[in-house]
Amino acid sequence: MNMTNCSAHLAQYFGSNFTNATAAADFICNKFTDTTFAVDNTFLLFSAYLVFSMQLGFAMLCAGSVRAKNTMNIMLTNVLDAAAGGLFYYLFGFAFAFGAPSNVFIGRHSFGLTDFPSRDFDYSYFLYQWAFAIAAAGITSGSIAERTQFVAYLIYSSFLTGFVYPVVSHWIWSSDGWANAGRSDPLFGSGAIDFAGSGVVHMVGGIAGLWGALIEGPRIGRFDHSGQPVSLRGHSATLVVLGTFLLWFGWYGFNPGSFLKILNNYEPGNYYGQWSAVGRAAVTTTLAGCTAAITTLFGKRIDSGHWNVTDVCNGLLGGFAAITAGCSVVEPWAAIICGFIAAVVLISCNKLAEKLKFDDPLEAAQLHGGCGAWGLIFTALFAKKKYVNEVYGGAEDRAFGLFMGGGWKLLAANVVEILVIIGWVSVTMGPLFFILHKLQLLRISKEDELEGMDLTRHGGFAYAYEDSSLRNGPRQLEMEGKANNAGAQTRE
Repeated sequence: MNMTNCSAHLAQYFGSNFTNATAAADFICNKFTDTTFAVDNTFLLFSAYLVFSMQLGFAMLCAGSVRAKNTMNIMLTNVLDAAAGGLFYYLFGFAFAFGAPSNVFIGRHSFGLTDFPSRDFDYSYFLYQWAFAIAAAGITSGSIAERTQFVAYLIYSSFLTGFVYPVVSHWIWSSDGWANAGRSDPLFGSGAIDFAGSGVVHMVGGIAGLWGALIEGPRIGRFDHSGQPVSLRGHSATLVVLGTFLLWFGWYGFNPGSFLKILNNYEPGNYYGQWSAVGRAAVTTTLAGCTAAITTLFGKRIDSGHWNVTDVCNGLLGGFAAITAGCSVVEPWAAIICGFIAAVVLISCNKLAEKLKFDDPLEAAQLHGGCGAWGLIFTALFAKKKYVNEVYGGAEDRAFGLFMGGGWKLLAANVVEILVIIGWVSVTMGPLFFILHKLQLLRISKEDELEGMDLTRHGGFAYAYEDSSLRNGPRQLEMEGKANNAGAQTRE
């Protein structure tokens, strides 16, 4: 209810004998409005904190998935994804994404958060969107881990968070964007439904990582001379599990938090409102991830004969990436279908990657790119009309899920989103990685890769070893060996 209606309805209850009834009603309604803003902003701030905590999850997951000799390097890149992303999203990214008024392609206002706060945007909204932007950059860093120069991380992370990702988020989430589902004239009469970013975040990060890994090539030793894959397993399953649980925790800010507001009553005077939809999004997120984890567990057991915890963790995250697009508009039972097929998609993508000799240490391109694309298709098949109308605004001819009787329009819009994201990220991030490669700024030297970047680039190992054979790198041990041989010859 807007302020005018609130005051008019309340004033009539004061009676004709009440002096300044309208003024009193305005005062009370203003207080309620203030409370609504405060509650919604607190909800969004808490969600932003949850999404930001995912950076710790990414750091732990990445650290556990690489070999011990590159632990310090991958941890530092995760820190700088957030730091560089914070500055560039503040200076350019937020304006390109949400600066209004704008055109259908890109935002044009609010560079450096000018004209903040406003009725449309408060600081909590910037913080929340920044946490999303650096999540996309964190996905890419996993694909090119263990072989990438540090300067390349800084360049691609700044470009991705400052320009590439914001443009995509403008298309889908800004009210001015050409594919936004809330437009008065949406794409195909529907617009693309990507509620929390299976395409906007996960596909953008995954496709960027795909190009980086393709241009760099596989790690030394990942494939033998006959082209057969060789496992280069990460050094700590403990860190992988810890990172996975932290990401799981943060996803409750990522998906349910994408409502942005919680005090919105769908049916006045009823127990059912947006707070219920927030809870439903958390439930669908949970069920999709759990189903994907169990499916991956048995799928990999059949394939390899092992119960592998790392594979299960990746399967769980694949389910989360897939349900992100439709968590707000599908029933809980549909989320189980989403998670099951997400696990199949991830396993299939990994098989294809090995056949094509594609090396991604964290399976980030397969997980976020492949499962993210499936999530958009799933949403277009299973979105429920009632939920779509609640989240995006009711209309007699609004499209919803194909399998729910809603026709093909939503599927067409979401397929267009998939294709456009692949094209946009390819023509922006692909050339960037290629230029870095030609300038010899992308991949480290063969010697550094064999030694490990912790020793050659960061001054030492991430762990303090008691065993000198582990503490010292191969180069240092070789020098010690030569010195011992020289001493023996002298004594002779």
